[in-house]
Amino acid sequence: MNIRVVSSKEEIETLSPNEEMIHLAFRPANTDLFTIVQKCPQVKAFHIPTSYKRTISTSARMFLQMQNIELLEGDVWGHRKDINEYSGISQGVYDRIKQYRENGMPEQDITEKLVRETRLSPDLITFLMQNS
Repeated sequence: MNIRVVSSKEEIETLSPNEEMIHLAFRPANTDLFTIVQKCPQVKAFHIPTSYKRTISTSARMFLQMQNIELLEGDVWGHRKDINEYSGISQGVYDRIKQYRENGMPEQDITEKLVRETRLSPDLITFLMQNS
């Protein structure tokens, strides 16, 4: 899965309608979230830093919940936006999830182990497990 990294409000105009996961590297206002949802009807999740997630209003959270859009906490580590506007989740992460499930490992343990191994956020790993 690819995560589209959006660094500023001005980049919202450049989003493709088929984006499924978007990392917001800026503090979004309610109108920014509404605009993105209208522009990208297939969006399944917003991935935002912890400090920004705390500032999302209750009305925006309710709107996202009604649209079945997840609000995930976390950062995109080591990504260079000047090289690629997408940050990818490698197939290896999905392979490990599958392997750990086949070994009978509980979901919580899988999440904890993958957080340590991949530096992905617990919210993102849980989302990937639910959608794989």
